Amino acid sequence: MLVSYKWLSEYLDLSNISAKELADQMSLTGIEVEGIEQPEAGLKKIVVGEVKECVPHPNSDHLSICQVDVGEEELSQIVCGAPNVKAGIKVIVALPGARIVGNQKIKKGKMRGEVSNGMICSLQELGYSDNVIPKAYAEGIYYMPAEAVNGSDVFPYLDMDDQIIELSITPNRADALSMRGVAYEVGAIYRQTPQFKDEPLVEDTSEQASDYINVKVTDPADAPAYQIRVIKDVKIAESPLWLQTRLMNEGIRPINNVVDVTNYILLLFGQPLHAFDYQKLNSKEILVRRAAAGEELVTLDGETRKLSNENIVITNGKIPVALAGVMGGADSEITNETTTVALESALFDSLAIRRTSKEFNLRSESSSRFEKGINQATIGQAGEVAAAMIAQLAGGTVVSGVSLGSEITLEKVEVSVSVTRINEYLGTALDKAAVGEIFDALGFDYTEDQELFTVVVPPRRWDIEIEADLIEEVARIYGYDNLPSTLPKGETVAGSLTKGQTLVRRIKSLLEGCGVSEAISYALTTEAKSRQFLLRESQTTSLQWPMSEERSVLRMNLISGLLDDVAYNTARKNANVALYEVGRVFYQEQDAKKNLPYEENHLGIVLTGSRQVKDWQTKETAVDFYTLKGILETLFEAIGISTNITYEATKEFSELHPGRTAKILLADQVIGFIGQIHPTTAKSYDIPATYAAELNLQAVIEATAEATFVYEPVSKFPAVSRDIALLVDETVTNQELVQVIQANAGKFLQSVHLFDVYQGENIAEGKKSMAYSLTFVNAEATLVDEEINQSMTKVEKALVEQFAVSIR
Repeated sequence: MLVSYKWLSEYLDLSNISAKELADQMSLTGIEVEGIEQPEAGLKKIVVGEVKECVPHPNSDHLSICQVDVGEEELSQIVCGAPNVKAGIKVIVALPGARIVGNQKIKKGKMRGEVSNGMICSLQELGYSDNVIPKAYAEGIYYMPAEAVNGSDVFPYLDMDDQIIELSITPNRADALSMRGVAYEVGAIYRQTPQFKDEPLVEDTSEQASDYINVKVTDPADAPAYQIRVIKDVKIAESPLWLQTRLMNEGIRPINNVVDVTNYILLLFGQPLHAFDYQKLNSKEILVRRAAAGEELVTLDGETRKLSNENIVITNGKIPVALAGVMGGADSEITNETTTVALESALFDSLAIRRTSKEFNLRSESSSRFEKGINQATIGQAGEVAAAMIAQLAGGTVVSGVSLGSEITLEKVEVSVSVTRINEYLGTALDKAAVGEIFDALGFDYTEDQELFTVVVPPRRWDIEIEADLIEEVARIYGYDNLPSTLPKGETVAGSLTKGQTLVRRIKSLLEGCGVSEAISYALTTEAKSRQFLLRESQTTSLQWPMSEERSVLRMNLISGLLDDVAYNTARKNANVALYEVGRVFYQEQDAKKNLPYEENHLGIVLTGSRQVKDWQTKETAVDFYTLKGILETLFEAIGISTNITYEATKEFSELHPGRTAKILLADQVIGFIGQIHPTTAKSYDIPATYAAELNLQAVIEATAEATFVYEPVSKFPAVSRDIALLVDETVTNQELVQVIQANAGKFLQSVHLFDVYQGENIAEGKKSMAYSLTFVNAEATLVDEEINQSMTKVEKALVEQFAVSIR
């Protein structure tokens, strides 16, 4: 919400309060101020000028040579390229030495051989954005009013000497989405009562609005309040400068004197209005109803909208003429030919407006206010003030009365709170007088019974419903900075991490020690990505109102988010990426009665690029399957579950390479996978060859709770190593061979290390050579050859029996 300091000053005495002080006080009372902007800041020597003469430039087909009166003794010659420049108009002139937007300095110069002493400026060159400049001046210069004094500063005329305070309004304070709401808030802070000088309404009692139009509402739940006022004999023209500048400073484009009034009232009351061209309705009936499936409406932006039963529409009794609360129809808009205006003031169902706004991606100032709530007490008053202003600015006559379709009955809202309760909540020592003074400042009527206040909540504060809301109001106006600060009392218990939290921190430390960096990805993703890399079957958990299609469902894996991170890095020439993430995935059982998702903690790791960068003494080495597997084995070893971990080749994951993927099993339970991202999947993510692993971290934590660490002293007796080379079928895995060796080598076997794998020349097709180094240690005595030979013989025999190996 943009708040004009000058506009606010019309309702309150701010003569001794600067905009900066006002912003600070509002921040302290709970409405956040984003910033303060002064439109004229950085601009100088920009004045009003009058074009006395305008002739075509002799050396250009689009430039004009203008003689401009800028309040000096002699006219200034200025070359101008605007298509709408002409003699007899008053314009904005940047004199030599002036500064315009972008800190650009204006100098005397020549254009196509003709002297130019300055510049005739458009509004864009003063810093106005294209979307707020009136369309008539969007491609040219802006005309100043005839009463503007030549040579005087242009800023006061355009209200550029104002200060615009930008407020960040939370959904619970939608009452501050209007100037009147902000005025009440500021009045409470400075103990003032705002004074509003609304245009008085004068009606033509010779006719009734119901003579012009009859209004019906099919379902009062869709439109609890709906009324039409009629203003006849209007003349459509530009709005006066004060109204145009006020709207532009608030970020709204001026259109004409009727539409501008509806936008002005929107800002003043927070009440959206809509003006119809009465003749274009081609009917004396307005019917508010739900749209029928298949109906169409061309909205003011020129788009054809296909409607559904979710949409509330305003019709002329037969066809839709407006999307209720969102946007009007092009066929009934106000144009220069309009002479009679049908002015709508209404309240619509907030949920229906939100659905319609989302469905058509049409979020407007009106729809946002209907969604968050409006002051139901001023629906009719806003229409009255708007009708009076239209009559004044467009020379029209307001027909007596309103044509009523539905009317809301306001119920009295009373909330009670005691002084004791307030002090208990806030830690203060306020008395009855102080609390009563705060309610007076807020403009709340109340009755007092001993220490109990019964407050009558005004309709403009529809956010106040319970006791806690009143306590919050007292805290705000009393001042959050005035609340006492006290330290906690009583006994405290030292906090500590759970075993699971401790383990997760240790895992993070281990991974970072392996050169992997932590990443945090969005928990929301697309449905397609959520169903990739699944460790179990699950339904998708979708959001009812997602921010975008890319963030519409909860993830069921971590890898897809990490691959997005890889793509982000590689697109920026960061080729070597090693990332991990600890986060929750969300599963939903197929037959869940309540369809509620449950969370499971996972660990995801991705690697791409090189693990060894080329330098003067080493060659570049790319990461591969075994790089990632080594990281996992380091992790499993460190947390004490490596003996229960096995790997099993799999082709179950379509997103992973079928020949370079394995399931990870913990005591025969699948807890994750490891593998290379399938080239097709990598192409869809636009990433190079990448390796990934994902683990069910909860299963790891549970297994670690049962793991025990046994510490042994370093043996003082020497270790003995023996090598063995095997010729085996290429289908036999390293894991299978190691398990057989460990099972038969005896109790003195300390480790088994694979140091060579070979396939090729001199090796039969379908075979491979694998060489292992076995290390034996006896902690109590020196091993002799006979003991080692016996162990090796048993190993060889078992390998031959189980895998038909040939000992080389």
